[in-house]
Amino acid sequence: MNQIVAIIRKELKTYFGSPMAAIFIGAFLLSSFFLFFWVETFFARNIADIRPLFRWMPLLMIFLVAALTMRQWSEEQKMGTMEVLFTLPVRISQLVFGKFLAVLILVGISLSLTFCLPVTVSFLGEMDWGPVFGGYLAAMLMSSAYIAIGLYVSARTDSQIIALLLSTLLCGLFYLAGSSGITSLMGNETGDFFRALGTGSRFVSIERGVIDLRDLIYYCSLTAFFLALCVTALDRKGWSRGKSTAPYRRGMVIGVVLLAANLLALNIWLHKVHTLRLDLTEDREYSISETTRDLIAGLQEPLIMRGYFSEKTHPLLAPLVPRIMDMMAEYRVASGGRVEVSFVDPRFDSELEMEANQQYGIKPVPFQVAGRYEASVVNSYFNILIKYGDQYVTLEFNDLIEIQSRPGGQLDVGLRNLEYDLTKSIKKVVYGFQGLANLFENGDADLRLTLVVTPKLLPESLVEFHAMVREAATEIAGESGGKLALIEVDPDSGGDNRRAVMERFGIEPLSASLFATDTFFFHLMLSGGGHQERIYLAGDMGKAEIRKEIESSLKRTSAGFLKTVGVWQPAVPQDDPMAIYQQSPPQENYRLFQEVIRENYNLVKVDLTTGRVRGDVDVLLVIAPQELSEVERLAIDQYLMRGSSVIVLAGRYLLDIGPGSRGLNLRKTEKDLSAMLAHYGITVDDALVMDRQNEPFPVPVTRNLGGYTVQEIKQLDYPFFVDVRSDGMDQESPVTSRLQAVTMNWVSPLLINEEKSGGREVRKLLRSSPEAWLQESGDIQPDFARYPKLGFALGDDLGVRTLAVSMQGVFTSYFADREDPRLTAPAEEEGEAEENGNGNGNGDDESKGKLPREPIIKKSAESARLVVVGSAEFINDTVLGISQSMGQERFLNSLEFLQNLVDWSVADDDLLAIRSRGAHARLLVPMSRKGHAFWEWLNYLLGLLILAGVSGYGAVLARREEPMELE
Repeated sequence: MNQIVAIIRKELKTYFGSPMAAIFIGAFLLSSFFLFFWVETFFARNIADIRPLFRWMPLLMIFLVAALTMRQWSEEQKMGTMEVLFTLPVRISQLVFGKFLAVLILVGISLSLTFCLPVTVSFLGEMDWGPVFGGYLAAMLMSSAYIAIGLYVSARTDSQIIALLLSTLLCGLFYLAGSSGITSLMGNETGDFFRALGTGSRFVSIERGVIDLRDLIYYCSLTAFFLALCVTALDRKGWSRGKSTAPYRRGMVIGVVLLAANLLALNIWLHKVHTLRLDLTEDREYSISETTRDLIAGLQEPLIMRGYFSEKTHPLLAPLVPRIMDMMAEYRVASGGRVEVSFVDPRFDSELEMEANQQYGIKPVPFQVAGRYEASVVNSYFNILIKYGDQYVTLEFNDLIEIQSRPGGQLDVGLRNLEYDLTKSIKKVVYGFQGLANLFENGDADLRLTLVVTPKLLPESLVEFHAMVREAATEIAGESGGKLALIEVDPDSGGDNRRAVMERFGIEPLSASLFATDTFFFHLMLSGGGHQERIYLAGDMGKAEIRKEIESSLKRTSAGFLKTVGVWQPAVPQDDPMAIYQQSPPQENYRLFQEVIRENYNLVKVDLTTGRVRGDVDVLLVIAPQELSEVERLAIDQYLMRGSSVIVLAGRYLLDIGPGSRGLNLRKTEKDLSAMLAHYGITVDDALVMDRQNEPFPVPVTRNLGGYTVQEIKQLDYPFFVDVRSDGMDQESPVTSRLQAVTMNWVSPLLINEEKSGGREVRKLLRSSPEAWLQESGDIQPDFARYPKLGFALGDDLGVRTLAVSMQGVFTSYFADREDPRLTAPAEEEGEAEENGNGNGNGDDESKGKLPREPIIKKSAESARLVVVGSAEFINDTVLGISQSMGQERFLNSLEFLQNLVDWSVADDDLLAIRSRGAHARLLVPMSRKGHAFWEWLNYLLGLLILAGVSGYGAVLARREEPMELE
């Protein structure tokens, strides 16, 4: 050991005794910073990570290591000092290992000088340190392999220049073997083989924060093999050619061959092992979560996961195939045999291809690929089928990937959030396959259907309907296997009196007609698991409709069923008489978010004009409420009173882009939900929030150049696009605790009335920065002539504004003290009565055989949830398109926020946790151009100062170094 340490000290003394180390390391440092800030445009990329540095590390290391190793043995041979080294009492293996460690220390010093990059980035955003440490570990392992190659090449020549060139060439060949430029010319299997050989392709997984045993063994194998070759090459210089040394020479060669064979066999065996890895990311983004494990552990039937991948595909998609296969294999292992995983290429099996095309709608996608001599189009499969029972979901390439642009028009294609995409699909098919039998088999035993009815007072027309309700409820209770009890309560038959029953169930008696004095009870209640819900009944229902209402309520009370999101949004305006001259007909403004919601839920459009929300809706999403009648408001109010969840995107201003419009305009909403929300304790202010912390917006700017008017598109600070970061989010709420940034576009501030909201759990989900102010008008065009710095007047009332609020608890109805709007609305019943010759207009529901309208529910259950967001335009297709054009991360954050709201509203936190692990972007804090320049030059300065300090210290130690002593 002392000999090795002495050799290390001697090599370091040689480097630091001259400017060589400072020159090589300084060139590496400046190149790294230049690539990071200029070539990869770190600040324009706006993500708080240092992957742009590691992206270039495989290439930078080739040149650094080749420069550091070129003199190691070549100079010894040229100066004639190798013979002296061989006469010393040191084994050749110790000499080689000592020089190897010395160069590795120099590489470590070089990498440590770049550590100021992640340190400064951590001040600019919430960075995940796992990929940082993984990247540095990968860089050290990769450089160790390069060093071994460089030492071997240096041992074979006495020319440093030749050693430099050959080391660069050989290391470059290992890098190119797995590069996309080579593997794109091959199929999946051949390309996967070459990616397994490439030092750069092996670097990717460790760089992203996953320590895979296969990659560690690969780098260690390369290092061990080339160090053994180096020892053999040096030892060979002392070999004689006589017969007496033939066994020794033969033994050395055989030893190297056996070492290579064993290392090769080890790597081949490990290639199929997918589970021996460590996920260093903060949220364990590349590991299967407990949510997924619990889901697949509860499978009652075999789940089929089948990957359809063509051997020849787009070169940017090919590297993703092995990662998808590895993840799907982890699902199989975690399931204990419940998940059947397979991978096929339909092009080689006509029957399988026909099944994929006709039964599952899986078809090949044409991709244009460039070959060595020409460009061609290939029809390629890149699909995943997930099937459970008779339910299935297919995922295409655009469902799985995300694309980010890089400088020079290059694209980075990666997997978006593979576990989330797979697990949400599994959950959808499993929940879609389950029926009531699964609910009763796995659910709670404490479920009760309570029919509160006064049989003696029922109108004659409802006697048969009462029997039908009892029959349907009895059938479902019989199918439950004792898990659902049917109880019939008559408030007039003794026991609890009417008042006690009314307080217990939160119900009121019904009247046979508008002017009738006699009242009766006819209510069906479902309770269990701390949840109580009133089941809607209408006298014109059939038995099948009654069963559907009961089953929908049962599914809402239990996990394991596909939930339904009901969406209300403004109607698309009808074409005017001049529409023939328009280029395109009016279209919905909120379509893109619907595609996202449908990934996890059933989505249905709701009609509120009936005065109620359909029974199978689990959460009601109201977008840009306007032009609502009192009956429609009643429907929303009573849905909330039933203990359900309501999400209202209630901005007071909406984007108004008419045909031929040349700019952005806003219009104020009319007949919205402001009064009703204020009754609940949330006031939507009649203003717009402006904030210095905002998302840039491409604004047309007009300039006068020598009398010519030029219009340009510039990304300018736009105060109406409020950029909410993690410090403006409620970290205790699962909706926002893992989000990094959300942009609220043209948002109205929310005011919370403490008195009206008392007794509920209130959370301010989103808040502006302290540098926010209000604008009362809807003028959103910047005026740089009057306000050259910002384009808008800076308000005096700077402060934090609330932008999104959630409430949970007991609500009182907006219509509790108001007249029932159904009584004043035009009654269809009257028209029907007139047609039947019964136009007395007395509102006698009994004569028509219908159950009278239920009284207004005046107080909600504890389970009621209300979310109010001060903007509807953050999910407007136009706004999302603008955000996507400026960076896909912001676009995903807005959609993720809405998805989180829906998940929280249906009490489904499982998918919320998985999605939050990978979907959001860790953005940089907003800063000016001066701030960008400051942090960039600070890194240059720190790196060079530390390099100067290390070089100076090494030079001082080199001068004080005493002659080497060897035992």
